[in-house]
Amino acid sequence: MGVETETAANDGFAAYVEDGRVKCGLTSDFVLYFDKERIVARLLEKVGIRVFNSAAATEICDDKMLTHAVLADNGILMPDTVAGPMCYAPEAKIDDGYIRRVVAEFGFPVVVKECYGSFGEQVYLCDDELSLRCKLDEIKTKPYLLQRYEQASSGRDLRVIVIGGKAVCAMKRVNADDFRSNAARGGRCEAAAIPDDVADMCERAAKIIGLDYCGVDVLLTDPPKIIEVNSNAMFEAMERATGINVAELYAAHIVNTVVKLPRR
Repeated sequence: MGVETETAANDGFAAYVEDGRVKCGLTSDFVLYFDKERIVARLLEKVGIRVFNSAAATEICDDKMLTHAVLADNGILMPDTVAGPMCYAPEAKIDDGYIRRVVAEFGFPVVVKECYGSFGEQVYLCDDELSLRCKLDEIKTKPYLLQRYEQASSGRDLRVIVIGGKAVCAMKRVNADDFRSNAARGGRCEAAAIPDDVADMCERAAKIIGLDYCGVDVLLTDPPKIIEVNSNAMFEAMERATGINVAELYAAHIVNTVVKLPRR
């Protein structure tokens, strides 16, 4: 698009603190920040660089429980979710009363999900109390959540890309061998239309969080529910399935936004 760019890594001292002040080695008009690490992004913002996505939005999406907390009370439908009690010592025990309450509220199977993870690798399905106790004991020193299992959407969901507040494309992901539909776990991807109610919900979610770009994962329940919002959603599978140049749409949004910004 005629914009000169360069690639920089987080370990290259792009921004750091020296003598109590932020030091920045970049002179860029903007930064396309395709990472989940948010500290460097916050430092870049402190020196006036426009970051896509913002550090705050990236932080919200990176923590899956925080995503649910931020979207709650905004008319966004989501699966019933509760934060897991985090233990600060490996020998600590999770209270039996908590486990009984989870079982009473959610039944089995129940979804256990680490708050930080990608590609479905930190998402688990527990079929009984023994497997639930074992999984919680395994991850109890990490942030995690528990969630009602939505059988109607098992192995199926809709990934919607939102750019500049507009839902621009979607693909249906189907995995016959796993309750997780992620393409990285073998999910089959095909282009899909975006129902008006789903487009509206995804666009509102992106606005609430403050995202320039995201991939919103929607369960195919009745009515549909948002399960995750990804601030740095990969788009290779989306482009292959839909034929839509997602990268170009995102680049156009960045350029149009930066052109309207006051010069630093």
